[in-house]
Amino acid sequence: MSHHLTSVEHIDEAMHDCITNCSDCHDLCTATLQHCLQRGGEHASAELIRTLLDCAQTCDISRDLMLRASPLHQLYCRGCAHACGSCASACEKFPDDPVMRECAEACRRCIETCREMGGDHRH
Repeated sequence: MSHHLTSVEHIDEAMHDCITNCSDCHDLCTATLQHCLQRGGEHASAELIRTLLDCAQTCDISRDLMLRASPLHQLYCRGCAHACGSCASACEKFPDDPVMRECAEACRRCIETCREMGGDHRH
């Protein structure tokens, strides 16, 4: 656990992992968005840009709700898992692009911990 979160009583290891994954996914989706705009063409399709933005924002919201122990975090984590799944699938359509692969991998990591935090234990 990161030192700055060790004294926060409501954050257990599973929640800490989810917070970390949401933060990483947000950052990678935001950076990937810039990459896509610079590449242009299919990378800059409105659908892909919207999917990246949706994923980044839901990760940001879910992380913040967990940090402040909001009872809404379960609902938002379930939605975040869905947004991450859509984003991973969209990024995986560019298998030869290492930036897109890295983003998809971050999304896949986030899906699992968000499902756990959201009470959805499917695998």
